[in-house]
Amino acid sequence: MRIARFSMGGEVGFGVLESDELVVIDTHPFGELTYTGARLPLAGVRLLAPIIPSKVVAIGKNYADHAKEMGGEAPTTPLIFIKPSTSIIGPRDAIQRPASVTQLDYEGELAVVIGRLARDVPADRALDVVLGYTCANDATAREQQRADVQFTRAKSYDTFCPLGPWIETALDPSDVGVTTHLNGEVRQDGRTSELVHSVRDVIAFVSGVMTLLPGDVILTGTPAGVGPMVAGDEVAVTIEGIGTLSNTVVDRG
Repeated sequence: MRIARFSMGGEVGFGVLESDELVVIDTHPFGELTYTGARLPLAGVRLLAPIIPSKVVAIGKNYADHAKEMGGEAPTTPLIFIKPSTSIIGPRDAIQRPASVTQLDYEGELAVVIGRLARDVPADRALDVVLGYTCANDATAREQQRADVQFTRAKSYDTFCPLGPWIETALDPSDVGVTTHLNGEVRQDGRTSELVHSVRDVIAFVSGVMTLLPGDVILTGTPAGVGPMVAGDEVAVTIEGIGTLSNTVVDRG
């Protein structure tokens, strides 16, 4: 099942994608779904970020090749940092580079959307708390990350967390392709089977640190091949079994 969040005529709602239509959900996508009976053509709505979470928890250096390209080794335990909900944008929204950012990098990632309250979840039950999965771009002010050592400033600007195009609930996250195209050229090409810490282990680790609420998002890490994007570029993150998240880059006025 693919669950999308959309805007139409000033109204925001959720719907289940069926072919080229959205079957509108009565309320939120958590728990048993109820429907309004309305069906909307996908072409007639604007897709939004599929969820606005209380927090986005990201995992750093979770592919060994990416850790190496960043000049280090993959950590033995998951390295976590948080992006604010104000950084989230949806499909086709613009990633805005502030004047203070010299190098703005793309980082394509598989994102996990939590479906229910989760605390101290064991790894063998971790997928039970998942609503589904979506595509993410962990946009990063790279020179600020290097200067600050910790990641908060570099990862937290408005528009630095594109999510979408929808939430796929029927996905096995253990081995799916994660590909990033910049202006049509492949820049990242990895698989989640290469994760240093698996999706199950990441959920267990994070939920042992903080309570996860329905709608919270975990970014699972990015493969090697990260690099800069500039105004006028189009970056597209494709995840096998989900779809493609595309965004353009602009300079913030």
